[in-house]
Amino acid sequence: MRRASESRLLTVLHAAGSLEARVDSKLAAVGLSLPKLAALRALVSAGDAVPLGQLAERLACVKSNVTQLVDRLEADGLVSRAADPTDRRSRLAAITSTGRAAYEQGLRIYQDAEKQLMGALTAEESLQLADLIDKLGG
Repeated sequence: MRRASESRLLTVLHAAGSLEARVDSKLAAVGLSLPKLAALRALVSAGDAVPLGQLAERLACVKSNVTQLVDRLEADGLVSRAADPTDRRSRLAAITSTGRAAYEQGLRIYQDAEKQLMGALTAEESLQLADLIDKLGG
């Protein structure tokens, strides 16, 4: 039996939250979370130190959230901050060697979780899911 559209939306939101919680719990075993992993990924892909404002743009969030996230990453020894030589009002975030190792470990955990969670779907279902998420604006 089909549910009302409101119920379908709640079902999708619940599923997303459940999947996020499962992946976060796996990452927590190594001191990471999805936001931390995303920030480390952005720093790795940048290849160099990044102004916090630019990091916020890459993560599609406000600068105050990135500042708090970088605070936590810095406290964990995964990121360091430095003054921006081109703008004295700006601070740069750079991944440390410990952060790079944590990112690699977190990426493996993330990829394993993705295989495990998406392994419940057939190849066709996986493609359908991707198409539906794209259609919803994901």
